[in-house]
Amino acid sequence: MPLPTERAWNRQLLSRFVTLWYLKAFGTMAFMVLFFQAYFWVLHHPMAEPLMMPTLAVDDWVPFLPEAFYAYVSLWVYVSLAPALLPNLRELLRYGLWVGALCVFCLALFWLAPTQTPVTHIDWSQHPQLAFLKGIDASGNACPSLHVGSAVFSAFWFQRIFRQTGAPAALRWLSVLHCAVIVWSTMAIRQHVFLDVLAGAAVGAGFAWLSLRRWLSPSRA
Repeated sequence: MPLPTERAWNRQLLSRFVTLWYLKAFGTMAFMVLFFQAYFWVLHHPMAEPLMMPTLAVDDWVPFLPEAFYAYVSLWVYVSLAPALLPNLRELLRYGLWVGALCVFCLALFWLAPTQTPVTHIDWSQHPQLAFLKGIDASGNACPSLHVGSAVFSAFWFQRIFRQTGAPAALRWLSVLHCAVIVWSTMAIRQHVFLDVLAGAAVGAGFAWLSLRRWLSPSRA
């Protein structure tokens, strides 16, 4: 039988999940539709010829693994869960405004200074799911990796959510692990190179700090 404290964090997370669930579901869906429209417009209308991103030794250390595709697409579940666990409209709007700012910032960079990942000698026809991804994304909008940026941004918010609800440390570490796997997957399927990942992590962490700085201050610890 679970202890009272264990039941408490379970109840808090469930309560948060069902609070404004209709607004969270519709808002997340609408946000993603608008984002992808903007993303693909920028992808096909860059201001200049895309710059090929250089590779480093670390890029060779990460082996190509087609199965990492599943970790890559799990981002959409990961980033959808963070707003779903917010307790009220005020925090939901705060989260939405900051993640929107992150996306606008990256899209502006993609438009003004377009980049693309290096061409590989992989036969994508042998990997239909990756071939589809490469076909629609064309490995453009590379740096910073918005995939990594949004994962890191969400990871910071998950830490705050789990600490607020008193969730066990294992849950916080599981979130960190999931984020790390998503970051790794972007290189494992050759969608990004290390410099894209590094820049994306910096952008995600920067916007997360800006959005959470009130709660990260010692006076609110």
